[in-house]
Amino acid sequence: MSKSCKGLAMELVKCLSESDCVKVEKRSFRECAGEKAPSISSECVGLRETYFNCKRGQVDMRARIRGNKGY
Repeated sequence: MSKSCKGLAMELVKCLSESDCVKVEKRSFRECAGEKAPSISSECVGLRETYFNCKRGQVDMRARIRGNKGY
C-alpha cells in the first residue's frame, strides 16, 4: 500500500516543476507545495489536497482495510 500514492506524488512534482514558484522564483518544491501562493495553479493545489488525503488514508485504520479510494 505504500506505493498507492506514488502516481499522485509524481503528478504533483511535475505540476510544481512547471509552476512559476519553481521556475521564476527559484524556490524548492517543499516551499512551493506548502503555501497557497498565486504562483501555484489551482490544478497543483487540487493535486496537493488529493495527495494529502491519500497519505492520510494510509494511516487511517478504517481505510487500511479497504485500501485507498480512487487513484
